[in-house]
Amino acid sequence: MAKAFVLISAEPRSEKEILEHLRGVPEVKEAHFMYGVYDFIAEVEADSMSRLKEVIEQKVRRLDNVRSTITTIAMEEK
Repeated sequence: MAKAFVLISAEPRSEKEILEHLRGVPEVKEAHFMYGVYDFIAEVEADSMSRLKEVIEQKVRRLDNVRSTITTIAMEEK
């Protein structure tokens, strides 16, 4: 299992639309609106790193009104 947290900066007044979209993506386990430098945080899980990359690129970063993202990959402790 691959997991990432994506910080999202969005255009003003697009919060409701973006949050609804994120929460409708099956690989997005949680999505929250935030106040601060970034507007949203999304927890994304997929069965492989390649699928994780695909979901983030296709279903998050290319979403209308998304200005920028920062992705952090979560690592399991061994």
